[in-house]
Amino acid sequence: MEQLIVDGKVCDLENVCDCLTVTDLDPCIIVIFGASGDLATRKLMPALFRMWINNSLPDPVAIVGCARTAFSRSEFISRIKKECLICASVSEAQWLEFSSRLYYFRLEYDSEQTFVQLKNYLKDLDREKDTQGNLLFDLAVPPHLYSVIAENIGQSGITRQFPKESSWCRLVVEKPFGSDLHTSRELDKSLHLHFTEQQIFRIDHYLAKETVQNILMLRFANAIFEPLWNRSYIDYVGIIAAEKIGIENRAGYYEKSGVIRDMFQNHMLQLLSLIAMEPPSHFEADRVRDEKLKLFRSIRPFNGRNGEVILGQYESGTIDSKPVPGYHEENGVANDSLTPTFALLRFSIDNWRWQGVPFYLVSGKRLKRKETRIVIQFKEVPHSLFRDVLNESVVANRLILSIYPEEGITLSFQTKSPGAKVCLRTMNMNFSYQESYKGVSLEAYEKVLLDCIVGDHMLFWRQDGVEEAWSLLTPLLHSCESCENRAQQLYSYPAGSWGPSAASEFVEKIIS
Repeated sequence: MEQLIVDGKVCDLENVCDCLTVTDLDPCIIVIFGASGDLATRKLMPALFRMWINNSLPDPVAIVGCARTAFSRSEFISRIKKECLICASVSEAQWLEFSSRLYYFRLEYDSEQTFVQLKNYLKDLDREKDTQGNLLFDLAVPPHLYSVIAENIGQSGITRQFPKESSWCRLVVEKPFGSDLHTSRELDKSLHLHFTEQQIFRIDHYLAKETVQNILMLRFANAIFEPLWNRSYIDYVGIIAAEKIGIENRAGYYEKSGVIRDMFQNHMLQLLSLIAMEPPSHFEADRVRDEKLKLFRSIRPFNGRNGEVILGQYESGTIDSKPVPGYHEENGVANDSLTPTFALLRFSIDNWRWQGVPFYLVSGKRLKRKETRIVIQFKEVPHSLFRDVLNESVVANRLILSIYPEEGITLSFQTKSPGAKVCLRTMNMNFSYQESYKGVSLEAYEKVLLDCIVGDHMLFWRQDGVEEAWSLLTPLLHSCESCENRAQQLYSYPAGSWGPSAASEFVEKIIS
């Protein structure tokens, strides 16, 4: 019988509620800035609703949406009801119970006076709901407003009006954490004027996906993998995050960002760190993040070697038998834009474990399909006993960690085909989360929001890690954006393909 280990105790898979439920959650007020925006409406509010249904929110709790839009409370609730009910099949009574905890407060982000009014509003709400002075601020706003809102929260005295030692105040920010090393440091400096590092939670929702969390379990809870997890047995590692969609009316952001800032500084480097980091001494947030930091410091700076960096931009093409526009045809994109929408970066890690093992990281828009996976390609057997019998090479083992569209793990190995003749065939051992687990699971945003309430930093960036990532990529970005032959270094590729032909050899290694 399959079993789980929960808090050191063995339990059957039929009884998995302990893996979902966190007891003794502190009551709190959750304040979402940018509550009228897309992120709050489509991601955060539905996530909080599912958490309420699954008993993963504290009780009492109050959720306050804040934005410049002049909504009444009833208008705000009606706006988010549709998105919330899409994500769960519930009764009207359940929705009414959840919505009774929703509130709305209109404010101007650059007005300290309205933040003073918010302070008084939250004080009255805390007294009414008995949330014991605990506050969680989620900044679901454009990045240029992070510093403005954090400054006004601090200057208005919101964080100082609950002086009890047991109460807490936390600030949640979404990526991007700056646009290069300098702006990242400036942002961090502004946040730390009123919040300590322990109060700041930098979200990277990729880290909350089950397969991503399971990387450390796979490596360090199984004796069969870690002894092989090094340069002696692994040929290369490939990580791809491919998207079918274009920039979706986000030209204002994407023209300033590009694929490297959008995906590599955060999501891709975090996946790399989980694959390549050394084992921490304990499964604790700072111990794990210490090892990630050491890994980032071991990555060799880019030096322009051939094939080390391949950038591309999509042209018009066909996806799912439908024509799609090229990047220059997207609303808000300049006709001569040289913003990359595709990148393949080959990373080298200068340490004992990984010396000589290339890490290929690929991400792009308007690719053939949406897929995120990590490929661990093992080396071929050092001596083939079957070379005189098979007249062919033995296919090397491969471990695939699938993150999207399905979450699972696949390990390939060689077996003999049935019959009188000696023939090898490649077989797969498959583990699928959906097939092996039928219970309720936490989506990525549910997990990170729950960890914010609990105060667990395990799945969040620490500032020194952010700076190391930017230290690695900022010289590359500045070089790409200032070189004289920038246009010649940007390869075009048709929408619906796997990227530029210059990268096809490497992409095929990962996607096949």
